Amino acid sequence: MTPPVPGAAALALRGVSCTFLAKDDPGQRYTAVRDVTLSVGGGEFVSVVGPTGCGKSTLLNVAAGLLGPSTGSVEVFGEKLAGLNRRAGYMFQADSLMPWRTALGNVAAGLEFHGVADAKTQALEWLKRVGLGGFGDRYPHQLSGGMRKRVSLAQTLVLDPDIILMDEPFSALDIQTRQLMENELLALWAEKKKAVLFITHDLDEAIAMSDRVVCLSAGPGSHPIGEFAIDLPRPRDVAEVRATARFVELHKAIWDVLREEVLAGYRQQLAA
Repeated sequence: MTPPVPGAAALALRGVSCTFLAKDDPGQRYTAVRDVTLSVGGGEFVSVVGPTGCGKSTLLNVAAGLLGPSTGSVEVFGEKLAGLNRRAGYMFQADSLMPWRTALGNVAAGLEFHGVADAKTQALEWLKRVGLGGFGDRYPHQLSGGMRKRVSLAQTLVLDPDIILMDEPFSALDIQTRQLMENELLALWAEKKKAVLFITHDLDEAIAMSDRVVCLSAGPGSHPIGEFAIDLPRPRDVAEVRATARFVELHKAIWDVLREEVLAGYRQQLAA
């Protein structure tokens, strides 16, 4: 593994734009994001929020190396990214578990692919860390939504990635399970302090979990319109921190920036 460049961010998007052919008219082009520059430091938890359809997931795919930017570049620990970002783990919004594998088999899959001899042992240890040590023999259809998310989290973290990319991973969960998962993630993150780029449409979630929150404008041509340092003390309980005066102040400040963009995005959806 290439050593990090001293002082370099774990992940840096520099002037990234992504333009696609329009689905309904191949002669037209659609620019999802334009001239986006943002970075995530080593051990930093950064959330990106913005209106539905503003290109948040596009940026995450660029960071993962699943999508090449039309213009701009991506750097990983100071090195220009070419191809897949092999120093990143990606936790998707939808379940990505293999239905024919047990929970243990799903968590072990990545390690087995890399030829790790004790893959099952490491996978079991991670299932225990997410509270599922006794469910390794269950298949995904035998698990609740929250349990499947725990397996997905273990599946991502067992590979010990330097960067964790998360695309609205808890959005489909009920509020109680969601808060449990958010606290679970924060506890695991605090152990090793990996760089996290977290995509969410939930402003409360972003503030409760992050060191910084980056706001995107409505599309097309979505771009950063604000960045806020979250100075709430850690460790945090995501339910308790929402009741603090500072949380309310931060929420108001960020929502003042986002409000018109969210309304613009809503009007675009209605027009479509």
